[in-house]
Amino acid sequence: MKLYYKRGTCALATHIALLEIGVPFETEKVDLATKKTASGGDYYAVSPNGYVPALEFDGQVLTEIVSVLLYIADLKPEARLAPPKDAFERYRLLQWLGFINSEVHKTYTAYFAPGATDAEKQRASEKLAKRIDFVERSLGDRPYLLGEQFTVADCYLYTVLGWASVAKLNLARWPKVQAYFQRIDQRPAVRKAHEDEKAAA
Repeated sequence: MKLYYKRGTCALATHIALLEIGVPFETEKVDLATKKTASGGDYYAVSPNGYVPALEFDGQVLTEIVSVLLYIADLKPEARLAPPKDAFERYRLLQWLGFINSEVHKTYTAYFAPGATDAEKQRASEKLAKRIDFVERSLGDRPYLLGEQFTVADCYLYTVLGWASVAKLNLARWPKVQAYFQRIDQRPAVRKAHEDEKAAA
């Protein structure tokens, strides 16, 4: 199994999830500007959309982060990165994954898109703040999004919250979110994912 990634992208969430379930995998960096892999291959031959993450296994390639995260979680159900398929809580997981993908992750586009104006960035920051307000209210006293159990939704939200400084947002403004972020940041799989990606930079 191989994970194609670029440091600083949402692919970190998939890297964390793979480490959490403890299955063997390798990684390969992608230069998103040239669409070349670290080994010199054409990344479009791996992923036609040209972005990360992409997970290659058994002659297949899976893209789109929500799909990749769910696939990883289902590889090892006993790791409990997703509720069982027949549990209502699985739909709560999908609800959070959809929210993170469309309402948080995509809002950062203004900060990474060439030519984005200051006004567009300001609107994005305001929208992000409202979305983090929602997370703050939703967390309550729970350690993770679904309660006591860490899931792939936490892998994903942790990753995109890590970009808050790009939008000039200080997580200290949201005490529960900041504590949530710091709690996840100390997980061994998270530390190792950061170390692995830094070492390969």
